[in-house]
Amino acid sequence: MAHYIFSIIALLFLCVTQSFAQSGWFWQSPLPQGNHLVGVRFISPTVGWAVGEYGTILKTTNGGASWTLQITKTRGTVMGIYFADENVGTAVGYDWWTFDGIILRTTNGGATWTSQTSGVKNCLYNVFFADANTGITVGSDGAVLRTTDGGTIWNWQPSGTTNHLYDISFTDGNTGTAVGDSGLILRITNGGTTWTEQTSGTTNRLRGVSFTDGNNGTAVGDSGTILRTTNGGVDWTLQSSLTSAQLNDVSFTDANTGTVVGGAFNPNRDVVILRTTDGGTNWTEQMSGVGWSPNGVHFIDANTGTAVGDGGTIYRTTNGGTTWTEQSSGHTPPLHGVSFTDANNGTAVGEGGFSTILRTTNGGTTWILHNPGISNALFGVSFTDAFNGTAVGDSGTILRTISGATWTLQSSGTRNALYGVSFTDVNTGTAVGDSGTILRTTNRGAMWTSQTSGTSNSLRGVSFTDAYTGTAVGDSGTILRTTDGGTTWTSQSSGTIDALFGVSFTDANNGTAVGDSGVILRTTNGASWTKQSSGTTVAPLYGVGFTDANNGTAVGSGGTILRTTNGGTTWTFQESGTSATFYGVSFSDRNTGTVVGWVILRTTNGGVTFVNHTSSEIPESFSLYQNYPNPFNPVTIITFRLQSKAFVSLKVFDALGREISNLLSKELPAGPYSQQWNATGFPSGVYFYRLQAGSFVETKKLVLLR
Repeated sequence: MAHYIFSIIALLFLCVTQSFAQSGWFWQSPLPQGNHLVGVRFISPTVGWAVGEYGTILKTTNGGASWTLQITKTRGTVMGIYFADENVGTAVGYDWWTFDGIILRTTNGGATWTSQTSGVKNCLYNVFFADANTGITVGSDGAVLRTTDGGTIWNWQPSGTTNHLYDISFTDGNTGTAVGDSGLILRITNGGTTWTEQTSGTTNRLRGVSFTDGNNGTAVGDSGTILRTTNGGVDWTLQSSLTSAQLNDVSFTDANTGTVVGGAFNPNRDVVILRTTDGGTNWTEQMSGVGWSPNGVHFIDANTGTAVGDGGTIYRTTNGGTTWTEQSSGHTPPLHGVSFTDANNGTAVGEGGFSTILRTTNGGTTWILHNPGISNALFGVSFTDAFNGTAVGDSGTILRTISGATWTLQSSGTRNALYGVSFTDVNTGTAVGDSGTILRTTNRGAMWTSQTSGTSNSLRGVSFTDAYTGTAVGDSGTILRTTDGGTTWTSQSSGTIDALFGVSFTDANNGTAVGDSGVILRTTNGASWTKQSSGTTVAPLYGVGFTDANNGTAVGSGGTILRTTNGGTTWTFQESGTSATFYGVSFSDRNTGTVVGWVILRTTNGGVTFVNHTSSEIPESFSLYQNYPNPFNPVTIITFRLQSKAFVSLKVFDALGREISNLLSKELPAGPYSQQWNATGFPSGVYFYRLQAGSFVETKKLVLLR
């Protein structure tokens, strides 16, 4: 399995059943999903699992032709997985929010995953089971846990080290090898009771290990390190890998045949896949390329293998790696802006070695890549109808289309980067950028005229509601306003020094700006701005979009999606299912929207978490149950039962009785239901949730404990 070392700072920057509520946001690019994948395990040529960030577990039953996302009810990273057969499996990892070691168990092939108590604050990197009951997992700071009852109880076992252990390989229930930091290799021959350190001959971090029998094994790690033993680790020999890349994982199917994957951490993210058929005497490079970093690999036989990596990448070979075929699809470079004019027609722009333009005419079911023939990054885009649009970007780039398909470079008259653009009709638009740059056109961009902004601060976003009335925002809390089409721009007081990255107005008076440190500013008169509570002071917010004065969505780093239905009086965190950064958001109506960044997500219900109808049973009465878990951090499940069809309202209130989250407001048929509440961004304390279904009203207390 792979040994993916995460930046905790980056990630913080931010009883499982089939009734677990589903996010109202779904993946459009990449597919099947875009979270980094860390490990992969197959039990046959057709049946396998891949695991990764944000609780991701994918399953295939057809050799990877299709993958299904399984529900884990964790936002932590699943690092390793092991199945003894098609039904019984265990996954391990780390919850970066609670700092707990994660252990998940399934007895039905992953249809449901149940959380087990690890009892440790260590990151667990990999797991092995000798049979359905006897298993072992290793992790950070020398952690070794063992179970003999299928994970009901996991016992700590001394490893004799405080170095991180990243991988284990067992050939039977007793004999295994673990590898880790500083060239550490540990060997066990009695099932986990006593670990003996072996001499590796290197101080490089070892990330992967694979044994095919008690004697023959290979370990790999940093700086192209490949070590080989033919006597159970009594002696380890350094082999020539012909690379200095970081090697992440290794998989052997017999004493001679094996594959190593890794990558170089340079701007190109070079891919390394090495193959041997003579026990490592010779290693041959099979794939070299750019764009993804493979973290894990597993071969089920000499020919059939799967590699997984960053951005949800999945590659498959059926000929021993002579050719590798990508099974994932839709990987995009970072996208900075998006504009939809209706539910079907939208355009996203970004960077990636050239000016990336993605276009959809079917609501994002398919995205078509357009290459305008220039290399500058694009940061903003504005369409007034399905065909007429303008994109802006680095070095004063302005591109125009009248068909949605072909793009023409226009003369901007500046070399300053342009970050935002807003058109109110096919002719009239404004672009803003570095050093206070403001450009204006009234003839579809045939001519752009520089306007006086009165600031040297970079302007990051702009929003016009008609040809004359607009607002631009930027660095150091800059807000500029015009009511004469930009002939004059007036500075407004924002009350913040944080950079403002996005702004959205729905009419001349009602607007919202977002920026650094989770700042959200609101105006209802176009003149004075009030700070609103976003629930975060860590995550920068890069984009915001409103469809009317009340309904809006803000997005930012760490997978942050915030939603308001009351003009920002309250903002609710929505489950995005990823920790990827979002830069842009566009809604064509209050329910239908798209967010873009390192991935593309879509919603058709305003991003509201789907409430699941858990069975066909008709309850004998209306009832509201205590949330589980309680206390919780940060996600809990609220279960209720409806005796008959009713309009259901489920809301959360703080200790002062103020509504802070509207979880549900719709008519539902009779039956049992469950609804998730994600309290990310809310402080520890006592809260109350109230269910109203027809004349039935009940309130219960819940405790958020961080």
